Amino acid sequence: MVDQTEPTNPGALEKHGIRSALRGIPVLSVWLRDLMISLAISAFIIIFLYQPVKVEGTSMMPSLDDQERIFVNKFVYRLEAIQRGDIVVFHYPRDPSKSFIKRVIGMAGDHIRIEAGRVFVNGNPLDEDYVPRAFVDQRSYAETVVPPNSYFLLGDHRGMSNDSRDFGPVGENYIYGKAVFGYWPFAKVGKLH
Repeated sequence: MVDQTEPTNPGALEKHGIRSALRGIPVLSVWLRDLMISLAISAFIIIFLYQPVKVEGTSMMPSLDDQERIFVNKFVYRLEAIQRGDIVVFHYPRDPSKSFIKRVIGMAGDHIRIEAGRVFVNGNPLDEDYVPRAFVDQRSYAETVVPPNSYFLLGDHRGMSNDSRDFGPVGENYIYGKAVFGYWPFAKVGKLH
């Protein structure tokens, strides 16, 4: 005995939606394939090119706030040179298990001195519009020449920063990325300067 509710011909299959459901399987497999490729590309970008980082501390205020989330480009310095003004992430020279974030002030061969908080590079005062008056301190630093393959790094909040004034110039091999983009909080989303 045949149950009349069960479809037995192609027209009945179409009527009950079974045929269209079977046609959807290739669409689903293509969608899953595309999703897996997208996830693999995203993982590659995050692991090898861009790293999400949470800023801890106030040494880079107001450019970067405590607990702000940013992306660090870990590949950029393979293609271009580190520039004065870049915000870099590096292994702390006194404890390489820790990472710091500071701004590049001096390049290899530069003569750096600080007089009552005013930074001079090669005898010329450095224009630092990223350091508000409230964040300048009055510390001085005797003139030093930045060694080859090294950089003089300072935090933007000079009164709250442990930087090259304390631990000296940082070797290029300690620098592993450039802070390029803020993504949290939403009020600060955008390219970093």
